[in-house]
Amino acid sequence: MSSDQNSTEETAQMHRAPAADIEDVRVENEMEQAYIDYAMSVIVGRALPDVRDGLKPVHRRILYAMHEQGVTSGKSHRKSSSIVGETMGNYHPHGDSAIYDSLARMAQPFSMRHPLVDGQGNFGSIDGDSPAAMRYTEARMDKLGEEMLEDIDLDTVNWESNYDDRLEEPDVLPAAFPNLLVNGSSGIAVGMSTNIPPHNLSEVIDALTHLIDNPDATVDDLMNYVKGPDFPTGAKIVGYESIEKAYKTGRGKLRVRANFESNPDEGEIVITEIPFQQDKSKLVARIADLVNDGVVDGVRDLRDESDKDGIRIVVELKRDALIDVVENQLIDNVLEKTFGVINLALVDGQPKVLTLKEMLQHYLDHRVEVVTRRSQHLLDEAEQHAHILEGRLTAVKNAEDIVELIRNTENRDAAIESLQSEFEFSESQATHVVRMQLGSLTSMESEDIQTDYEETLEEIERLENILENEDELFKVIKNELEDIQSKYGESRRTEIIPDTGNVSNEDLIPEEDIVVIMTEAGYLKRMNADTFTSQSRGGKGVIGINLREGDTVSEVFTASTHDRFLAFTNQGNIYSLKGYDLPDMGRMARGSAVVNILQLDDDEQLVALHPESEFEKDNYLLTVTKKGYVKKTQMDEFSKIYPSGLRALTLEEDDELVDIEVTNGEHNILLATDCGKSIKFDETDVRPVGRTARGVNGIRLEDEDYVTSLAVENTDEDKSLLTITQNGYGKRTPFSEYHTQSRYGKGAIDIQTDSRNGKVATALSTCDENELMIVSKDGQIMKIDASEINDVGRNTKGVRVMSLDGEDLVASASVNTISTAENEEPEEPEDNKDS
Repeated sequence: MSSDQNSTEETAQMHRAPAADIEDVRVENEMEQAYIDYAMSVIVGRALPDVRDGLKPVHRRILYAMHEQGVTSGKSHRKSSSIVGETMGNYHPHGDSAIYDSLARMAQPFSMRHPLVDGQGNFGSIDGDSPAAMRYTEARMDKLGEEMLEDIDLDTVNWESNYDDRLEEPDVLPAAFPNLLVNGSSGIAVGMSTNIPPHNLSEVIDALTHLIDNPDATVDDLMNYVKGPDFPTGAKIVGYESIEKAYKTGRGKLRVRANFESNPDEGEIVITEIPFQQDKSKLVARIADLVNDGVVDGVRDLRDESDKDGIRIVVELKRDALIDVVENQLIDNVLEKTFGVINLALVDGQPKVLTLKEMLQHYLDHRVEVVTRRSQHLLDEAEQHAHILEGRLTAVKNAEDIVELIRNTENRDAAIESLQSEFEFSESQATHVVRMQLGSLTSMESEDIQTDYEETLEEIERLENILENEDELFKVIKNELEDIQSKYGESRRTEIIPDTGNVSNEDLIPEEDIVVIMTEAGYLKRMNADTFTSQSRGGKGVIGINLREGDTVSEVFTASTHDRFLAFTNQGNIYSLKGYDLPDMGRMARGSAVVNILQLDDDEQLVALHPESEFEKDNYLLTVTKKGYVKKTQMDEFSKIYPSGLRALTLEEDDELVDIEVTNGEHNILLATDCGKSIKFDETDVRPVGRTARGVNGIRLEDEDYVTSLAVENTDEDKSLLTITQNGYGKRTPFSEYHTQSRYGKGAIDIQTDSRNGKVATALSTCDENELMIVSKDGQIMKIDASEINDVGRNTKGVRVMSLDGEDLVASASVNTISTAENEEPEEPEDNKDS
């Protein structure tokens, strides 16, 4: 074998691992452990604050780097890039952008209740603007930021090596105030997150003082001092129960509401404070979107007049807007935000959800350790200083002998040994005496040394008392906290108000009788019912709407602002809305497009509205289409109606819904057609079907004829069928005049539709006590008592009910469901001839 082959074989053997070094592991176990290690690294090293100083590693390292650079509040500002570079190079080996973002946040007064960094330049804004590049901004520690590092050089905290073992960094800062509660913290780790709200410094220190004096204090006791979170942006917290839950369990949801002022005289709402962590510019844009979408009604103008002195967003209202309703709509949709409290912090390196008392207690334990270690460190220094002073005093008393002894020795080391043997000095005392200047041996210097010695002995006694007496230790802690409170304490910014429950728009809107008008082009509006008064038969009515060119009125009905209606469209869909959802406009107004109120499809129009109160579970919904299909569906099929609507029936091509009625299933049904035909049949001929079914044939229609109306005969009441033609003529006929026949018959003549009468506009069930609302296609509205129209037989022409101008036609009629207003002087009717 050649030497090359031997070398190759030896190399291969060297790289073969012995069998004993190979370990079989399950891949899922290895992945699980690796993920746990990674998660804990993120939790401890990045995302969660320490319960003692309330800081994450990046914030702690930034402050310590500034401390080492001497960038304190009394010095000039330093370029942010210099601070970031120092932090990244020595302590935090991560991206510079992450470090700068953290530095900037500590300088933002809208993010921190008490900023720890004093920034100079553009450090971002409450509008969501990002800070300027780090090369353009400057920073230094704020005075309160310096309090976080106070006494750090007095052996108050533990130290650990930095990432490359060149330097040491503090494991935690001494933190002279409870920063975790005062400034809060937020962060997302692996599988957990923290969101601790900021608090008022004075309140937290008062609670700590109480806890020191009363170690058994409960969360309820501490809440007498800590009223609740205190956000840097002010605003209001709604409700005390959510705060109590957050403090007792460590978790809770706070409702934070913007602060605003309403000025009814000026017709405006002025927003002066917004919820914490909310982007002001996005809030303004959101209000604008809500106004454009019709969610917030009655807003004429929106202005952001904010400046360096504070927030001022002006919502200017329309003249007829209800200011309380607009307030409620803004609160429901944009001015109130939920702050989810999660008091999660690292306790001894482990994440833990904490109550209010636990957070205060852990900080207090930290301060006990800091003050104890500081006192011990100062005691050691004081004892060493007293020891040196004792040697100096001895030297002063024996000055001549000591000078003579030192002169007679060969060198300094020999002098130190001689002093130790002759005067029983320790090595440190002897060394110090040898280095003393002759001027220190004067009588005046002797007095200064004696004074210093006595003061040092007093300091030693004080420090020993602190270390030996727990009451003295806590007294020091309390005094230091009260000193911080006196320097930096402020009054609350966030107000806490009781939760009075959700106030609906209905609670704020007065209940009024209204008249609602719809047009063929899809415009809709409501007016006060007092706008119209009753007239005698043959009157012209008054104008009720200013129509667009080519548009005509399709429907009129009466209701209340508090009524909830089910709205049916010609495409067979059903929607739900309240009376106050409709735009309130004057008689000469055109109205608002229905698509701004309901989510309608193209070419979809409203054809009927009914009070939801009639839609009881045991009732049925009857529908009839233009082609004569009748369908009966149990009302519980419509128990839940979505904002986007619900399918009420399935329609054939070129067919559409024309009318609906609600019944209990025990009445007769009467269908009326455009050409004056009618058919009456028993409701039991129509069996109940599902919501999306088409229905069954109700009447056999002749060419060009179609169904216009659906009426229900109530045998318990003395009712008749009112039929009104397009030319304004009409009649009432008792239901008994109509013969009951089988469904899907041809029916019989109801009213004559000659050139005088025109086609049938509508037919409905009435009685003498009813008041009617009749509307023409040009928008004339007439209110008339049903008793003004006499009962006559079937197959007659009827009498003039409404006088029309020019080519105007009757569009529809409905029974007035509201109280009757005072009658005006009736107009003189034209000569009317009963048939």
